[in-house]
Amino acid sequence: MNEKEIKEKVLNLLGEIAPEVDLENVDPKVSFREQMDIDSMDYLNFVIALDEEFEAEIPESDYTKFMSLNSCVEQLKQI
Repeated sequence: MNEKEIKEKVLNLLGEIAPEVDLENVDPKVSFREQMDIDSMDYLNFVIALDEEFEAEIPESDYTKFMSLNSCVEQLKQI
């Protein structure tokens, strides 16, 4: 899977978790929680959705590695 496909899937999952988010204007370098009104439960659901979509088996200790679009892509490229 290439970087563009990963970004699209991540943004689609984010849109499911936080439908009010303007996905067109997501800054890939900024933490999702800083630029969106998502709480810790939404973020947890997002990481779980990533885990399921990418069959990644993301350990809880790595959840903070998925805080921004760029960091998600970097982590998921390794899978």
